[in-house]
This record gives sequence, C-alpha cells and structure tokens, in this order.
Amino acid sequence: MPMSPVICVGGENLIDHVTRDGEVSALAGGSPFNVAMALGRQQADVHYLTPISTDSWGDILADTLIASGVTLAGARVDAPTTIARVTVTKGIPSYVFERDGTAERSVTAASLAAAMPGATRALHTGSLALTDGADADAWEETCTGAYASGTLVSLDPNVRLSVITDIATYRARIFRMMKATHVLKLSDEDLEGLCPDMPQDEALAHVRSQTSASLLVMTKGPEGAIAMRGDHTVTIPAPPVPGLVDTVGAGDTFMATLLAGLARTDALAPEALDHLDAAQVEALIRRAGMAAAINCSRAGCNPPTLQELDAAMASAV
Repeated sequence: MPMSPVICVGGENLIDHVTRDGEVSALAGGSPFNVAMALGRQQADVHYLTPISTDSWGDILADTLIASGVTLAGARVDAPTTIARVTVTKGIPSYVFERDGTAERSVTAASLAAAMPGATRALHTGSLALTDGADADAWEETCTGAYASGTLVSLDPNVRLSVITDIATYRARIFRMMKATHVLKLSDEDLEGLCPDMPQDEALAHVRSQTSASLLVMTKGPEGAIAMRGDHTVTIPAPPVPGLVDTVGAGDTFMATLLAGLARTDALAPEALDHLDAAQVEALIRRAGMAAAINCSRAGCNPPTLQELDAAMASAV
C-alpha cells in the first residue's frame, strides 16, 4: 500500500499448543501478534513493538510476522517464549497461559517509546499485555501518552478473566485506558467480563459513557456486530462461514481489518473518525466481519490476504 500510514501494534506473542479432537499442534499466536499479522497480510505498514524470544519458538514467531509483511520493531531477547495451552471443544477455544519471565513481558515505557517510529499514526494493544505487572503499567503509560500526543489509540481488551488474579484492579485499568482511546473494539463476552450482572444494553451504554472512543464496535459471534459512532448505530449480521474450523483469532482478524479499513480510507486519525457517516461505518465492519469469517474457515489464526478479502467482498455483492 503506497504511503500507508504507520500502525504500531504491541502485546503478547506466544505459541498456542492446541489440542483439537485429541490431536496436538503448535501455532504462532497472541491477540496483538495476530492483529499485526492480519494487518501485514492486508498490506498495512505495521510495526510490531513487543520483544520476541531468541529461542526456537521465537524464531517461528518472528518468521511468521516477517512472512506477513510486518516490521519487527521490538528486540529479540534471551528469555523464553510464552506458551498457551489451548483446548478446542466444538470449535470454541479455552486457554491456560505460561507467561512468567517471558520475552513478551520484557517491556518498559522507555523501550516502547524507542521502538515506535516518529511517523506513527496509530497504536493498538490489548489482551494479556494489560492483565498485571510492570509490563501492563508500561502499556498503559504508553497508550496514555500516545493519546495525549494526538496519535490514534486503538484498544481491544480481549478479556481473559480466568487468568487474572486481581479482577477489580484489572477492570479499573481497562476503564482507565478506555478514557484515552479513539477506537474501542470488544466482544459480547468482553462486555460481560467488564460489566458483570448488567444486561447487555445497559453494560454497553455504561461502557460508552466511560470511554472517549469515537468509534465503538462490539462483535457478537454468530449474531454479527454493532458499531457506534456519534449518533450513528450500525448493526450487521455475521457472514456465513462455510466449513467452520474454529474461532481462534477471529476477533483479532476483525480488529486488524477495521484498522486497515480506516487506513485505506484515510480515516486513521482522531479527527477523521468524527466525520465517519453510517454508510462508511457499515462498510468498515462488513469488511471486518468477512475477514473474520474467512479466518474461521481455517485452523488457528490464519487471516486472509488483501487479495483474498477483496475477492470475497466482490463475490458477496
């Protein structure tokens, strides 16, 4: 993509040890890692900020991003790769993470600032990187600083309450970060994790009242997605998934496609978001939904290329 704006992405990278129908595989993964990969495949100028291990698993992670067109802006460090134990049951994954002392947690606010190019137009993070510890503090500081400087900040909490020891502190962090966010994407499961014991409509209204995001998108799995921008509310059905394999990385692919769409329409800037009309928002989330559907027809996170996505959108018209 000529003169594509620079999008920085950071957060965990890991190896998914996936057990599906009694068979075990090892796949490159991690929510922000997947977002970076999906952006690269859509020919965005994406820089991945998080360190990657120098071990053999790290080689797989680095090679996967490079093959997808991603610039490795973070260091390779002599610490182990994070491992996720994933069990897929009826297409739905469950996770157990091994993250203590791993490479992807070796970040500080200073190291992240050094990794970000001066031309950065957008910064995206979320998921495990925000759960706890000094690395979560570094990401919060970095995103808050980027927001204050006028860089578009994108947040996808990708809530994993099962791995969080202090849920109240975690929720407080996410709500603080929502106040320094321009694009907020969450799933209906994320919403339930952040606003327990609230009906969905009430929870969504509460989140919207707490966030500075100009564009708020909630995915609802097979029920489609809803997007809110100013007075506009757009809902779309989920596109069909021929031959569902699993949903691993579907939300990440959706998130990446939303950012790529903003970049391709010259709307990857805080002030540009305020001028999106309902038709533009609908086009963005329909394309994101199609990309997620393609991903669900494949094992693990395997986002479509720009050409694959363009062809799918053309055939859907």
